[in-house]
Amino acid sequence: MRLEALLQSKFGYPAFRPGQKEIIESVLAGRNTVAMLPTGTGKSLCYQLPGYMIEGQVIIISPLLSLMQDQAEQLMMNGEKKVIAFNSFLSRSEKRKALINLNQYKFIFISPEMLYYESVLSQLQKLCIALFVVDEAHCISQWGYDFRPDYLKLGEVRQKIGNPVTLALTATATREVKADIKKSLGILDCSEFIYSVDRPNIALTVEKADNFRVKTERLVELAETLEGPGIIYFSSKKMAEQTADLLREKGAKRVMAYHGGMDHESRILVQQQFIHGQLDLICATSAFGMGINKDNIRYVIHFHMPLQIESYLQEIGRAGRDGKQSIAIMLYAPGDEQLPLQIAENELPDKSQIDWITGWMEENPNAIMNISAYEEQIKQRSGLTDIQWRIFYDFFERKNKSGLGYKRILQEMNGYFEDRIKFKRNSIEEVYRWIHKENCRRENILSYFDEEKNTSVQFCCDICGLQFENFIRNTKSDNQDKTFYDWKNHLEYLLIPGE
Repeated sequence: MRLEALLQSKFGYPAFRPGQKEIIESVLAGRNTVAMLPTGTGKSLCYQLPGYMIEGQVIIISPLLSLMQDQAEQLMMNGEKKVIAFNSFLSRSEKRKALINLNQYKFIFISPEMLYYESVLSQLQKLCIALFVVDEAHCISQWGYDFRPDYLKLGEVRQKIGNPVTLALTATATREVKADIKKSLGILDCSEFIYSVDRPNIALTVEKADNFRVKTERLVELAETLEGPGIIYFSSKKMAEQTADLLREKGAKRVMAYHGGMDHESRILVQQQFIHGQLDLICATSAFGMGINKDNIRYVIHFHMPLQIESYLQEIGRAGRDGKQSIAIMLYAPGDEQLPLQIAENELPDKSQIDWITGWMEENPNAIMNISAYEEQIKQRSGLTDIQWRIFYDFFERKNKSGLGYKRILQEMNGYFEDRIKFKRNSIEEVYRWIHKENCRRENILSYFDEEKNTSVQFCCDICGLQFENFIRNTKSDNQDKTFYDWKNHLEYLLIPGE
């Protein structure tokens, strides 16, 4: 009864959601735990509540600055004062002060990149860490849909801080990813709580259009008629902004764009306006969603193909967190698969770039032991983007510390990147096949995660039969009654997708 009482007093919830109590009890019993709960089912409670019942600090590793800021602010709104998000948003003086006083905080959110600083690690070693939480733990695995090289250090960090009880949380993980998580963190002998990825209250549908223009027309019609609030996902910052502009032009005043290219203040403003009902629709890239505490989102539309089934599930999981019926719509036109393929291939250095770096290192052998000092020179002359540099640098440093020569490292790097590109292409092909399959969409997704569809779902998917009228607004204003055919001539500037 103590858990339920604390749940009510601290968080205001009368009962646990499926899986939460079992995971919390495992952590409180001192067992390392891997937990997979669907998006929107309250994973953060699984470390927040036990944090109040154990002596010592709770360290939460989080991959996104916006996510850790949101989670830290939510705790503060619940009355928790001993919480800090230790990341690059803090000034140098704020970081120095926070490090000195780190033992005064109960919940410490920290990015994996910060763990590379010896000053940070040395302060963590002085703490009494009761719980080490890895949020979005699929980022650890090279086979995870959102692999982050910085996450590879977490097992080593865990060792250096005394192997505290560890909780690894994720919403989507295949069998291979779960195995990677346990191995990398050094928690092979752990408790596992794996719950279905299915969200039965989210109907799944794919709509195919003949071309980009028709798809855009359909998108605007959906935005005009669907019961909101809603999110439309794009793979392009430019398209997110242009579509938001177009929708406003057509009378949808409560719509804004959101993407990683916006400054922090603008992103926070859009998030808060959406959360508090001042906006009805967000045109977003994948940068939007994690940590957004809004339970009444009624629809999620994908204008562009996601790169993986896992990220698709993460993004549609923003809908229907209140348990009410919602819908996820993917719009597809022939050739849509080219954009995700291009994005995937541009994330990693290609062979010509690695060959150039090999030649540069032959000419500058003294630079090898301090390659970070030459970051700007290498990026400028080889054409590496910031993301490509981070991936290159992480791989090189890890292998260099293991004693490999630079030529061997770069040879291995070429092979590794080729494997990663192949993996990403296969993931995109999996999404493409899912779009074009002719049997139950939910069943296919569950099969991907080694699950079976055992229950009947009333509003399942377009293949099983779906009454679209159930998701349409009951009332329409004069502006909303306009058909999209009246403004076809205004679409020309949208016809070239791009960043």
